[in-house]
Amino acid sequence: MMEFQKVAVLGGGLLGGSLALAMRQRFPDRAVSLWARRAETVEQARGRGISEATERMEEALEGADLIVLSTPVGAMATVLLAAQGAGLSREALVTDVGSVKATPHRLLRPLLERTGGRFIGSHPMAGSEQTGMGAADARLFEGAACLLTDDDAVGAPWTDRLARFWEAMGCHISWLGAAEHDALVAKISHFPHMMAAVTAKVALQEPQDGKFGGGGLRDTTRVAGGDAAMWAEIVVENRDAMKVVLGQGIKEMSEMLAMLEAGDQEALRLWLAEAKDARDSALPRVRNDFS
Repeated sequence: MMEFQKVAVLGGGLLGGSLALAMRQRFPDRAVSLWARRAETVEQARGRGISEATERMEEALEGADLIVLSTPVGAMATVLLAAQGAGLSREALVTDVGSVKATPHRLLRPLLERTGGRFIGSHPMAGSEQTGMGAADARLFEGAACLLTDDDAVGAPWTDRLARFWEAMGCHISWLGAAEHDALVAKISHFPHMMAAVTAKVALQEPQDGKFGGGGLRDTTRVAGGDAAMWAEIVVENRDAMKVVLGQGIKEMSEMLAMLEAGDQEALRLWLAEAKDARDSALPRVRNDFS
């Protein structure tokens, strides 16, 4: 169900581009615009059927009643300020697709309070190690979890409308507080990405060793191929939650090292069995993507 007449996507990266393509495919009778700073991104978007892609923010915002901030979290306040100066409607709902939620709620709330606007956080758990408009995929959100946050107590009917929007994109919805969201994604998304980076740094110190690696090495290091600047920002923005999870990871690694030093094969078997049980019980119902 699509209750918004026009969606303006501000930012032409993987998620923003994929959202615009999904809108165009699923709801060809509704308007969708995409704003990007770079002319190259705009041309890519137009070439893929997003005719209302533009470098002019006022054009993207004209008539839009849902605004999706699809920029790095650190740039969202700047982009929102620019949108307010370019004609953002007081009646529009603003959301985002960022990987952390405490920061957007903290930074965007005072900006919107000046104009009477409203913000609800969105985090579709869909992504890829690939980046940019060229990697955008209209099917990216199909079957993905989408975590929504309403720490600013916008409430109904806006929460209901936004939930139905993401369901129309193919997502299944859960509501969390921003702090709860950030603690969760530190465990299930940000920590696995850092561990993929650790594996790549340890296992592939010698580039020629990669030719001997099998599927396990490729699978466990896949997301380490993502954009380094983007992930550095995400993890620093979520550093409080990440410090807790990294501490837990270090504890597990220390326990494993102690088992190896003691030659305790049975203890190691039990440790590995616990890990297998955790994965088997948690992942059958969950799409296996990182964001």
